[in-house]
Amino acid sequence: MEDGHQETAPTTRIAVRLPGRSPRARATERVIQGFLTLTLLSVIIPVLLIIFFLATKGAPALNWAFITQDPAMRMTAGGIRPAILGTLYLVTLTTLLAVPIGVMAAVYLTEYARQNALTRAIRLAIINLAGVPSVVYGLFGLGLFVYFMNFGTSLLAGACTMAVLVLPLIITASEEALLTVPAAFREASLALGVSKWQTIWRVVLPTAMPGILTGIILAVARAAGETAPLLFTCVAFYLFSPHEAFSWLHVPAQVHDALFNQIMALPYHLYTISTQVPKAPDTVKWGTALVLLILVLGMNLIAILLRSYLRRARRW
Repeated sequence: MEDGHQETAPTTRIAVRLPGRSPRARATERVIQGFLTLTLLSVIIPVLLIIFFLATKGAPALNWAFITQDPAMRMTAGGIRPAILGTLYLVTLTTLLAVPIGVMAAVYLTEYARQNALTRAIRLAIINLAGVPSVVYGLFGLGLFVYFMNFGTSLLAGACTMAVLVLPLIITASEEALLTVPAAFREASLALGVSKWQTIWRVVLPTAMPGILTGIILAVARAAGETAPLLFTCVAFYLFSPHEAFSWLHVPAQVHDALFNQIMALPYHLYTISTQVPKAPDTVKWGTALVLLILVLGMNLIAILLRSYLRRARRW
């Protein structure tokens, strides 16, 4: 040490050269990337072809009369107004029945239930129910709602059956959305003296709402396109006087009668004119299929837009 300065040993820099990828590794990566690209195209291309095919075949049938008129000449002409209205009523009532039960069930499983073997078994049962064929739900609805609860073949029986069908999807999607909420949000709210339910209502649910809404709309879109459960519970081949089934729009006192009437629905109407009405023009068939596709894709588009909007509105 001289003049108060301490000598330090010179630092030695060691250059570390990372080994490059071998040609075999690069070739393997390109093969995997190509395989994944082909897998993606195998999903997208059929969907685009279906949309293109239905659009080209069904577009000539789409006009105001086709949307607003009733079927005529034994369903070989006219429009599909009763089927559109019936589908909308069925979807609306299904949503009103399934969403509160599904979301509250997800809240209980996520926030209140103890994580033990019983809750794991319940979750496994819910996941398995989501994969049950829809025709089984139709038979279940026939036995429970049509015969046992004496709803008859009606809009209410069909909506209850569809609500049972979409409940597993809503519960699963809502539970996954609730689990994405950071635990710190709950802890901060509880530290301020807020009750657990107020924390769930004011903090957890608003934060998880994008995922919950997406799951709800996707589940309802599935309900709008199902046919098998409707065969057993609510649809009619043709309503000669549609106003009798939909009169509750004009006379609210007859809501009870409307709930216990049969309806027409787009999926079953498409099945009917394709298999039971050999003289139905192809334009009517393709036009009906295109309207149903637009309805289902429209609900999916709404889900995407809502999710994007709510995610942008979040401040974390």
